[in-house]
Amino acid sequence: MPPYFPKISIVTPSFNQAAYLESTILSVISQGYPNLEYIIIDGGSTDGSVDIIKKYESKIAFWVSERDAGLYDALQKGFEKSTGEIMAWINSDDMYHRKSLFLVADIFERFSKVRWLMGSNTFYDEQGNSFLYENDAYQQRCSKWRMYLNDGNYIQQESVFWKRDLWIETGSYIDKNYALAADFELWSRFFRKDELYTTSYILGGFRLRTENQKSLDLRNQYIQEMKTVLNRELKLEEGKAYLLYCKSALKLSSLIPIKKWRDRIRIKLLKLPKKIIFDRHKGMIFSKR
Repeated sequence: MPPYFPKISIVTPSFNQAAYLESTILSVISQGYPNLEYIIIDGGSTDGSVDIIKKYESKIAFWVSERDAGLYDALQKGFEKSTGEIMAWINSDDMYHRKSLFLVADIFERFSKVRWLMGSNTFYDEQGNSFLYENDAYQQRCSKWRMYLNDGNYIQQESVFWKRDLWIETGSYIDKNYALAADFELWSRFFRKDELYTTSYILGGFRLRTENQKSLDLRNQYIQEMKTVLNRELKLEEGKAYLLYCKSALKLSSLIPIKKWRDRIRIKLLKLPKKIIFDRHKGMIFSKR
């Protein structure tokens, strides 16, 4: 547990999500984090969401229910109201895991160079049961080069937290020109300034629903917006040349017969930062590689 509790600002954008909103709210406020600034921006819901918000308004720093221009407009409103040293958002059908805010505060306190953090990817089914997919080839570690490869593994927004100074350095805004991939656009600007550190600790989870889920229903549009962002970013530096080299070298690495050596080469090629893990003797530490 950290010696002091930095203010954590959490924003929840919501519109007609009464079926899930209460679970989201409880996943935030029931943690008991003593320096929480929780903000809910509702887009003028008509399904009972406002009654749910009012039920917990004593635990909410600010909330409003009014028409807006969508998810990212609501997020921008929320972040403009926020004052916390650590920032994040959780959508109105997703949830944080127990004590995750305490974990986040502890990690940022222990590892001063970490300004941007992602927890281990976790998911919820429609009933709120948590589960994991099989671990990926790089132990859920990420870098901008891995993001540029577009290998089907994305940064899980629900478990991402960052320092306010990184937000300020990258313009303090959500780009509302992207209807679906404004999160991806924000990550691309974060990568210009710093590495994304990951941890094997679980922080937040994405709820998979059977209907009315934009991230799944409009996946092709999301991918097109994502490609637009990637093309922009690759023009800013050595991007295209290194990416071509990286793709070729990764293919060659598949010929290496010993998995340990193969993984080490791939981690180096993708410039993946060390991961924050648990050690039974030392507690929370950076991985060796």
